[in-house]
Amino acid sequence: MSDKPCGCSCTCQPAKQPATRRAAARKLPRFTIQPIPAAQPRLDHTALMMLSARLTERDYQILDHLHRHRVLTTHQLQRMFFTIAQATRARMTILFELNAVTRFRPWAGYGAGSAPIHWALGKAGAAALAARQGISLKELGYNPDIPVAVSSRLNHQVGVNDFFSHLHSRARRTPHATLKAWLSERQCAMQWSDLARPDAYGFWSENSHQIDFFLEHDTGTETLKRVADKLHDYRNLTEATGITTPVLFWLPNPTREANLRRLLTASDVPVATAVHTTDRDGPAGPVWLPAPAEAGQTRMRLADLEQGWPHLTLGQNPEQPASADDNDEEFLDRIFDEEEPGR
Repeated sequence: MSDKPCGCSCTCQPAKQPATRRAAARKLPRFTIQPIPAAQPRLDHTALMMLSARLTERDYQILDHLHRHRVLTTHQLQRMFFTIAQATRARMTILFELNAVTRFRPWAGYGAGSAPIHWALGKAGAAALAARQGISLKELGYNPDIPVAVSSRLNHQVGVNDFFSHLHSRARRTPHATLKAWLSERQCAMQWSDLARPDAYGFWSENSHQIDFFLEHDTGTETLKRVADKLHDYRNLTEATGITTPVLFWLPNPTREANLRRLLTASDVPVATAVHTTDRDGPAGPVWLPAPAEAGQTRMRLADLEQGWPHLTLGQNPEQPASADDNDEEFLDRIFDEEEPGR
């Protein structure tokens, strides 16, 4: 009797498995979809010195913005710090290889194409940032365990940062335009959380006109009544500080803007609305409409909004007019109370 599995006496070869079965039986390497390393290398003193030698002044500015504003996309970084996409990707890749930053690409949904790469501060970048300021990582406030990539507020955060990245871009291209201040939601909470919780604070100057403002970035997920009710908190903030600061509502579409404006009535809190746009200089352009607006009133540039409420005195206590020697630095110090370097 043949000892072959088939029982025949010929010199046949064992039957080959189908290709698909062979592939299934072979142990394939696991494909990892998460581009953020699970654990970043430890950074000793020597490694930190070597990293610092590789970082430019622009790199430190990028790391600082990533720390304060949590996440920035490649497009936003290009507007703020670079000129072309290739240079942006090349430099950010180097910072990623140095573990100064981390990156991820969120799912964009079926048929929506690929989302841009999102960048966040890495442990090595945070250590370099803290060392440069002469403080510890704890004092810097860096927490690598905060799940930025899976946060339910990721899209909202990116939207707020997109608003200010366009102001940055406008300032870079315009000789007499400057974004003098940009406080994140976290920084605003440290200043005013017991009274109001703005999404961001900004101070914009263009052609000798300037305005400071609170931003409410609307994504359409809240009811309009809840959005309008936020003005009660800003009214309390105005009464507590004696400083009248406009509140800007940045809305996703014209229909939502029109419906919100029906809920906005005359108030001692100056309010203006606009629809998300990147045309005509973006948020710096003539897209803002004070509320309530007079019939036929045209939209205004951001820097000109200071003229939108002639019955109000902006940026100071109406009972205490600014003296002739008040300057921008003193104004910011009065608002921020000498912001701490670790923020």
